[in-house]
Amino acid sequence: MEKFVLARRQNQHARRVRYPAACDPPDTALDLTMNERSFIFRPMSQPQLDPSLDRPAQILDAALVCFAQRGFHQTSMHDISAEAGISVGLIYRYFANKEAVISAMADRHKNEIQDVLERARQAPTLLESLETLFTAHCCENSPKMLSAFVVDLYAEASRNPQVANLVRDVLQTSMDGVTDLIARSPEGKNAAGGLTPNELSELIFAVARGMLMRDVLQPQEMTEAERRTAQLEVVRRLWRLLFTNTMELAGV
Repeated sequence: MEKFVLARRQNQHARRVRYPAACDPPDTALDLTMNERSFIFRPMSQPQLDPSLDRPAQILDAALVCFAQRGFHQTSMHDISAEAGISVGLIYRYFANKEAVISAMADRHKNEIQDVLERARQAPTLLESLETLFTAHCCENSPKMLSAFVVDLYAEASRNPQVANLVRDVLQTSMDGVTDLIARSPEGKNAAGGLTPNELSELIFAVARGMLMRDVLQPQEMTEAERRTAQLEVVRRLWRLLFTNTMELAGV
């Protein structure tokens, strides 16, 4: 009898028990090892997210596709998650709602504009600076989709004051940059009609917005080279109209 009791105690000390799934803590499953002195908890390994992925950028890229294809109102957070290939819950870790996604897209676009403006400042002439600005999006993977997104953004701005403020902010950043480029250039000091740098900038952006609308209607099979050529032709015609007094400075 004593041998039986001793064997039973040894068996209990060596036993490993497992919490049933329903009792597992929400974040960590635990192995429970029991011996005569203590309980030892060993966390089970959990799948880790790839730290090399830029999740916010992945979400914003997916949102751009969804907004361009469906529009702002028709796009849901579930649509964005499906396009990004991640869970809706993971999106909410970075963005509180769809408006926060749009705001982040506007901030990213402002940063992209600053990068393009910096490249334009390095150009030797104002004409080449404008060519850089007008053709910046031609190398995008889906320039037509980007154009469709911007067109829908303008439409949403007419209905949504918050989006309107975001669009004005982005436009002002662009306008200020181009106005500064013109003011600093020798060509801008003798523009046709005595127009000021700010007036010239407004005309240039009016043309740019018109080109954006037209870009949405371009054939889908249009190549990057064809798109770039069409953009450059418009820029150079605009140049001849606005800077006829200084064409020789740019060699046009």
